[in-house]
Amino acid sequence: MSTEDNPNPRRDEEEEAQVPAQERVAQRPATGRQRLLAGLWPPRVTRAQLIVALLLFVLGLGLAIQVRSNSDDSALRGARQEDLVRILDELDDRTQRLEDEKQELDDQKTELENSSDQAEEARRQTLEKERQLGVLAGTVAAQGPGIRLTITDPHSTVEADMLLDAIQELRAAGAEAIQINDVRVVADTYFLDSGGGVQVDGKKVTAPYRFEVIGKPQDLEPALNIPGGVVQTLEEERAVVTVTRSQKIVVDALRPAKQPDYAQSSSR
Repeated sequence: MSTEDNPNPRRDEEEEAQVPAQERVAQRPATGRQRLLAGLWPPRVTRAQLIVALLLFVLGLGLAIQVRSNSDDSALRGARQEDLVRILDELDDRTQRLEDEKQELDDQKTELENSSDQAEEARRQTLEKERQLGVLAGTVAAQGPGIRLTITDPHSTVEADMLLDAIQELRAAGAEAIQINDVRVVADTYFLDSGGGVQVDGKKVTAPYRFEVIGKPQDLEPALNIPGGVVQTLEEERAVVTVTRSQKIVVDALRPAKQPDYAQSSSR
């Protein structure tokens, strides 16, 4: 610029000197190194770059695992034949031990199950035997099919031996449980004549005499009605006898359980 165009060149130089150094630097064009640094930092990560990085990580992990597996295979591949045979023998022995332990555990399980079943069966049989003995001893109630025998004695001609004959005839026909009025009849039951009635095991019972008998009705009823049997004998004494079958006879008169004074069980 000539002095003609700028009448005060010194003043322009002074104004340029007053411009801050930072502004002068900013006004300068950026170098190639500055442009490279500006492009790399701060980093700009896109979604595609993240996916590529993740895929590269997975690929590297798979390669590492493959290399390790190949290393193990290489170790076995490089082993001597004797070593390989020894390794196989050890594996076979270990497998056999595991099979033996498994079989032993299976046997123990089966034994425990059988023992449990046997104990349960023994307990069931014991309870059933106890119930049967209780029925025979008269200490437990019973029910089942059977007959009802009713003897009405309007002329007081029925005696103790006639009732005893009826009991014996019923037992011979298969009676399993018998009750006369409210007295349970068992193996050692006895009958005695008593004024106006009969004593059964020391307890007086009066007519009508009601027998509740559990057994097979088809056997019990004919046994009483045979010619010259119980029914005919009682009717000859002018007693009234009725026999009816039933599918449910309840014998609920009980006798107290007796404890022996001297006898003890010989089982150990």
